[in-house]
Amino acid sequence: MAAPVVVILAAGHGTRMRSAVQKLLHPLCGRPIIDWSIAAAREAGPSKVVVVDSPERRLQSAVTDGVELVVQPEARGTADAVRAATGAIRPGDTVIVIHGDAPLVTAETLRRLADAHDSSGAAATIATMVLEDPTGYGRVVRGPDGTVERVVETKAPGDATELDLHIREVNTGMFAFDGDALMTALAEVGSDNAQGELYLPDVIPALRERERTVLAYELTDPDELLQINDRRQLADVTAVAQRQILERHMLAGATIVNPAATIIDVGVTIGRDVVIAPFTSLHGTTSIGDGSVVGPQTTLIDAQVGEGSKIPHSYVTGAVIGDRVSVGPFAYLRPGTVLRDGSKAGTFVEIKNSDVGPGSKVPHLSYIGDADIGEQTNLGASTITANYDGYRKHRTTIGDRVKTSVDTTLIAPVSVGDDAYTGAGSVITTDVPAGSLAVARARQLNIDGYAERRQERAEAERKDER
Repeated sequence: MAAPVVVILAAGHGTRMRSAVQKLLHPLCGRPIIDWSIAAAREAGPSKVVVVDSPERRLQSAVTDGVELVVQPEARGTADAVRAATGAIRPGDTVIVIHGDAPLVTAETLRRLADAHDSSGAAATIATMVLEDPTGYGRVVRGPDGTVERVVETKAPGDATELDLHIREVNTGMFAFDGDALMTALAEVGSDNAQGELYLPDVIPALRERERTVLAYELTDPDELLQINDRRQLADVTAVAQRQILERHMLAGATIVNPAATIIDVGVTIGRDVVIAPFTSLHGTTSIGDGSVVGPQTTLIDAQVGEGSKIPHSYVTGAVIGDRVSVGPFAYLRPGTVLRDGSKAGTFVEIKNSDVGPGSKVPHLSYIGDADIGEQTNLGASTITANYDGYRKHRTTIGDRVKTSVDTTLIAPVSVGDDAYTGAGSVITTDVPAGSLAVARARQLNIDGYAERRQERAEAERKDER
């Protein structure tokens, strides 16, 4: 059985979104809507994936290598959109047609549809579903032998009869076709309907007139039928997609304490025995290793977290966190941050573009930017690397087993050698040799009687004002 060509219809303008952004480029759980359909099509094992776009080619940025973009010159309906893709279809191909705004269709469904079609020898196989409330969907009319005679649209008055409207089996918008039969039938589709459009389901009567068989393949999961046409529907589909993502992680061995208070993007990977506490958001390409605890109230964006780490009440973006690392509470890790195994970034700590060595600690109230820190180093409270001179960024190098005292400021570029110390309140402007103590602060001066003289001056000024 040859791999099918999957055609994704995506040329609609999506005006009901009321947005400057093309409808299918709106994000859905961390991935543009169109990417969900493309991902399902790729996973189904096709010979080719074709996306049908409008003349503006607004989806060009979303189409990756291995996906062919074609243009529907005018918005004349779904049959015309498939016509735009016929140049990508070779004789003998099986063609699967899906809609880009129905993002919850799975690769498994596409594979089963293709298998059912290929094994039947039919000219076309339409994916259908039986709904309690079929309002708004095209109705599938079957013949006495159970084959499909036609699909009756219900978009506008006059498309369907009262009898048609009592049918509960609906067209899902997914089809499998014999490619040769499809291209022949497309040429015979007309626009004699209330909308004046060329409907793809109208290829069915054309196929039957040539004594070709059209079968139905019934789906059972109504989530796969959900489409996005406006922001309300986007919210509805997002809720379903989010539930599916959370369930997948829980079934794989992660504990999500409160799914209703957790957001996880589709591209996130989570290991076994991970605990995700409430009000946590995981986005982008974030990955979390076995046994780590994330949250509560933590946001991870494109972050890598090793095994056995703990990250409560923190915001992390573009950082790499090793095994057995402690982050937070109330830490902010920015892009380029690397926390090696066993290290710590504590309360009210901000780290940016810095490498913190194994076992080293930045416990609290510190800013570390553009720094390289060795092993088993401890930076006291309010340690600051002053990395910007107003023109350029500079790096700070801190060796192994260094201990800075509170309120140490390191003016980059500067280096502190292994086993060195700094005195509290020091502003370090030159390199500190290994094993040294650096004290860089003004000598204390005590002025006796200062408070009394200040009070006397204030009273004198009040008398003058009177």
